[in-house]
Amino acid sequence: MLEKTSSNEAKAILELKNYITKQSNWIIGGDGWAYDIGFGGLDHVIANNEDVNILVLDTEVYSNTGGQSSKSSQTGSIAKFTAAGKPGKKKDLASIAMTYGHVYVATVSLGANMNQVIKAFAEAEAHDGPSVIIAYSTCIAHGIKGGLGQSGKQTKLAVESGYWPIFRFNPALADEGKNPLQIDCKEPKWEKYHDFLMSEGRYAQLTKINPDQASRLLEANKEESKRRWNMYKRYAAMDYSLETEEDTE
Repeated sequence: MLEKTSSNEAKAILELKNYITKQSNWIIGGDGWAYDIGFGGLDHVIANNEDVNILVLDTEVYSNTGGQSSKSSQTGSIAKFTAAGKPGKKKDLASIAMTYGHVYVATVSLGANMNQVIKAFAEAEAHDGPSVIIAYSTCIAHGIKGGLGQSGKQTKLAVESGYWPIFRFNPALADEGKNPLQIDCKEPKWEKYHDFLMSEGRYAQLTKINPDQASRLLEANKEESKRRWNMYKRYAAMDYSLETEEDTE
């Protein structure tokens, strides 16, 4: 537009065009906001198909208001309001966002795959529309064995065990007839799942606080993770080919 304008003001701006960069808008919040009290607002933003990026730091608990359980908390986890272990399931925010079709969605874990994190942020920024990146984030309320200094190791184990699968859902690929969902981790090592849970106080304490229900709740936690993993695999295997049966006849 400016190139077609002969005014001195336009020429002055064009001389500085190398210094003018695209504005990048990011909304950053925790799971208590994204999954719970602010979910309606988040849903409204991504439904409007505006070019806005959202980063959710998912600690699976209200980290900055006292450690209360949130809709992101997983089955059997101990927090305020679920002192005997949460009986319900974790809300699958990623799947909810993917149902719109036009939203870029990624789940990431820095300790598991740094390159995947960088790729997700680059793709989210490039996407012409809303994007949601959900980052697995350690928290003091997790009670990680060895302390938060073990965060890198812990976030890697979360992915390896199947507790936190990482993937990217890029709507641009669907427009090309390709499956938009790319799973970025290997098949989980389910034998490590119990080790992961027992390495965090929010789960390990359950055997002492609620011994009668501990086994059932922790097993339900694992089974729900298996269900989510199998669901993502089915999504990733779907055929998005633009060809129809009539085209192939």
